[in-house]
Amino acid sequence: MPDYKFTVVVERDEDGLYVASVPLLSGCHTQGETYEETLANIKDAIRLHIEARRDLGEPIPIEVAIDEVRVVA
Repeated sequence: MPDYKFTVVVERDEDGLYVASVPLLSGCHTQGETYEETLANIKDAIRLHIEARRDLGEPIPIEVAIDEVRVVA
């Protein structure tokens, strides 16, 4: 089984829950009460997303570059 690496964005919502998403995988997101729980949940969500793409015969996107941009506003 191939080994994939994706950027995960984790934020906290107004209720204090952690919310994670994968920008490259549209619709792939989850939440949890702790950071660790959220990371475990997003790994499961990614696996399910990849399985669904495979079942549909869709390619698995690969990140080309990850960068951080600072903007002063």
